[in-house]
Amino acid sequence: MNSKRRFLLSSLVISLLTILVLFSCKKDPYEVGLDLLPPSDTLKIKTTDTCTVIAYTVRVDSITTSNCPDLSLGSIADPVFGNSTIGLYTQLQPSSASVDFGIAPAVDSLILMLYYSGYYGDTTTQQRIRVYEVAEDLHIDSGYYSNRKMQVYPNLLSELTFKPSPKDSVKVGGTMYSAHIRINLSKYTNYFANKLLYGPPSVYTTNAMFNMFMKGLYIETQPVNYGGALLNFNISESLSKMILFFHNQTTDSLTYAFLMNTSCARFLHIDHNNYIDAEQDLKQQMVNRDTLLGRNMLYLQGLGGTRIKFRMPYMMNFGKNRKIAINDALLLFENPSTDTTLKPPSNIILIRDSAGYVGSVIDELEGSSYFGGMYNKTNRTYYFRLTRHIQKLIDGYYYKNRELYIQVNDPLRSTIYPNRVMINGYNPAIPGAYLSRFRLQITYTLLN
Repeated sequence: MNSKRRFLLSSLVISLLTILVLFSCKKDPYEVGLDLLPPSDTLKIKTTDTCTVIAYTVRVDSITTSNCPDLSLGSIADPVFGNSTIGLYTQLQPSSASVDFGIAPAVDSLILMLYYSGYYGDTTTQQRIRVYEVAEDLHIDSGYYSNRKMQVYPNLLSELTFKPSPKDSVKVGGTMYSAHIRINLSKYTNYFANKLLYGPPSVYTTNAMFNMFMKGLYIETQPVNYGGALLNFNISESLSKMILFFHNQTTDSLTYAFLMNTSCARFLHIDHNNYIDAEQDLKQQMVNRDTLLGRNMLYLQGLGGTRIKFRMPYMMNFGKNRKIAINDALLLFENPSTDTTLKPPSNIILIRDSAGYVGSVIDELEGSSYFGGMYNKTNRTYYFRLTRHIQKLIDGYYYKNRELYIQVNDPLRSTIYPNRVMINGYNPAIPGAYLSRFRLQITYTLLN
């Protein structure tokens, strides 16, 4: 083979390999759209990550917890965010429309059962709860917020100190059941159990009648001093219910179940103790409103806790007197912590919020894989893509630069996430943190 043929063959092999490499490359979500530009336009492409972004931590006044899919209980002493506790209010319903407890019935016990569906935090810390009967009507079609408290009767039905075991089966009467907690509501008095046993038969005919007679239960959590966890319970599981154990003149061992399900009105009361025990920088930003501390660290917490407010004050003047096409705009930020117990949220949201108006950003219409909000565990990072939003800003589509918020819980949904995360601020003084700061990275093309 002469040198000319060898050269041609080598060139062909190299070309084929190059094509294979190019087509096998996975699309980088940070570079969406750049490959759509004509080659001549790439000469005018510029990238900057020095646009002014101001961010700081603010409190979430409250969130709706009405009819949440799971019930939650517990207390957690977070070394950064301080102490948070969750209590729950819920109705129960009779398991049948006609009830006959027999001749001379008598209470043996009344047990409330809650089936575990998950937890957040450290389950080696003991938790302490108290149970009361609710004195106000609960309504399935009413909106209840996390800061709401209802009147309860003063009789303490039960008090329980326990170490959560969300993965351990429970043995009852020789039979093993899935992980759940059992609360004896006849521990101190049979008052409540007798109310159910001797109530008029008419109150069992409909759910509405029963809930006028017995409005619901409130389970209150006592704050822990260290550690702690927030516990989730699945009310769609058959183990989540209240059972009345009784006997009558003819039978020694009888039961009647009161159901806890998605037809029951319910909500969570969440208390962050006014962030008295929180880290000083967080308290200064949120309680004392020292917004300048957002330069160093930002704090994001679920459960109606904290959110991040950020502004791009000069974005409307970006490229003033020039015609600009925004190719890509990414809001990038990083979690500096490697904590594996108090894990960061797997997803967060970004909304426009002003004077009670809550809306989405136009880029969200492109789908989550484009818009972002998912946590990258490997790099401990989040991003949001704001390309179309910023293009509209600089084109004068919006009459004002409405403020944006990043938060854990969606205000339009009842699903509650407890996760929290710290984020490097927009101009951190911490050594080595500048490159992973909260920043806006824009790639754009000058059209004139």
